[in-house]
Amino acid sequence: MKKVIVLGLLVLGSVFGANAQQQYEYKVITSVESIVPSGLGRSRLISASEERDYKSFTSSRSEENNKRNKSKRKDIRVKNFEETKLLNFYNIAGIRFQNIAANDALVTSKINTMGEQGWDLAFVVSGVESDAGDEDGQGIYITRYIFKRVKEQKTKE
Repeated sequence: MKKVIVLGLLVLGSVFGANAQQQYEYKVITSVESIVPSGLGRSRLISASEERDYKSFTSSRSEENNKRNKSKRKDIRVKNFEETKLLNFYNIAGIRFQNIAANDALVTSKINTMGEQGWDLAFVVSGVESDAGDEDGQGIYITRYIFKRVKEQKTKE
């Protein structure tokens, strides 16, 4: 009986130990949906096709070292990305519910495709900058879908 318990604990320990050492990679997909009246805005689903290392564009500032970050914006920009056209929330007649349903179908398709590629939807974060009255006429609804998957371990041969 003691051998079975010890063996069970060893198996559990190895399973949890393996999970504790798993490393994940993350991917962010962003939807930007226009809430500009009369359908004049642009709405898109954006996915970067290349990576950036934030450390290359980061500086540390302190009381002793107060030099500003001299990174070039052109070096940060991503030129390779996937852009899916979405429909605007408004048209000339006002809010368009068919457009919202169409956007939901496209976003669902993207989420399902990411799932088929091994990505798990980990977090969803959204925000709105809405019309502030007659003089504004601007607004977007932005949602970030944050996916994760287990990073492939490189084997030593």
